[in-house]
Amino acid sequence: MPDLPPIPFTVRGFCAEDAAACKALYVDGLIGGKIADNDTGLDIDDIAGAYMASADNHFWVALSAAGKVVGMIGVQQSDAGVGEIRRLRVQQDHRRRGIGKALMEQAIVFCRDRGYIKITLDTFMERDPAIGLFQKFNFLHSRTRKVGEKELLYFYLDLYQREPSNRKE
Repeated sequence: MPDLPPIPFTVRGFCAEDAAACKALYVDGLIGGKIADNDTGLDIDDIAGAYMASADNHFWVALSAAGKVVGMIGVQQSDAGVGEIRRLRVQQDHRRRGIGKALMEQAIVFCRDRGYIKITLDTFMERDPAIGLFQKFNFLHSRTRKVGEKELLYFYLDLYQREPSNRKE
């Protein structure tokens, strides 16, 4: 599916007044309208506590030109030196316009700035556009497991590896 023309948006850190819009984005993004067997959704009920209370975690929102929350992403430190990307969502009618890419870039820069050596994330097989986005950022598929009737795919990105240099010595 081709990208659509870009639209104006900004990405900023989460504020308390974003909570209801983030919850709505989360619910809209549930596969089959229900929380997966491996999820509780508790972090979405307390984004400030789950993502903003520690310097090692963060949550961002993408805002339309009208100031409406149309996307979100979070990072939580899962282990020492490892950041986990969570809750990437873009409102259906705003997809394929660069918002998911901008949110991913923000999360990766955050992880690099924190000195994380690895980023992990997972998604269900049904999320083809998200999987394509992860692959554009060079995330590698590490494993798949069954969760209920669905397949959960795990991805990672090693940050300690640098792009090869084209220098001639």
